[in-house]
Amino acid sequence: MRHGDQLAELYAACRARLVVQLTAFTGDVTVAEDIVQEAFARAAVRWPSVRRYADPEAWVRHVAFNLARSRWRWFRRRAGSAPLASTGPEFSPDLDGRLDLYAGLRRLPAQQRQVIVLYYLADLSVDQIAAELQVPAGTVKSWLHRARAQLMELLGEAEWPAAEVTSDG
Repeated sequence: MRHGDQLAELYAACRARLVVQLTAFTGDVTVAEDIVQEAFARAAVRWPSVRRYADPEAWVRHVAFNLARSRWRWFRRRAGSAPLASTGPEFSPDLDGRLDLYAGLRRLPAQQRQVIVLYYLADLSVDQIAAELQVPAGTVKSWLHRARAQLMELLGEAEWPAAEVTSDG
């Protein structure tokens, strides 16, 4: 199989899920699409190395989150405060039911928002998140705990939905 074919297969397999994850992280689907596209462009340039990784999707996701954080820092330096979403179109009508959650996520610190996205949308375990972020598993658990507590407060929930909590989180 040609290298380009492998990259195309990776793109087809995970692009949509990465856009969902980055939309939750950035609060803007258009920005998320741009960031994921850029992450794949960077993967294409480095494909001979990236394709040998145990999980090339994790590499692309890592690059995408780094790009999102870099964008956020750039806006903060330019404008004096960091917008977490662009001034463009917010969300499509099919996402209207999630606006409260996205609004809550935007109010979390970036690290907490990222672990929530990785845990619930990327379906990674605490250990996988710790490896991807290069932090101890206890740190991931702490960030998850704080993020859940803050989201419950922001969304007016009495407790985190039991179906969402697992033994490793």
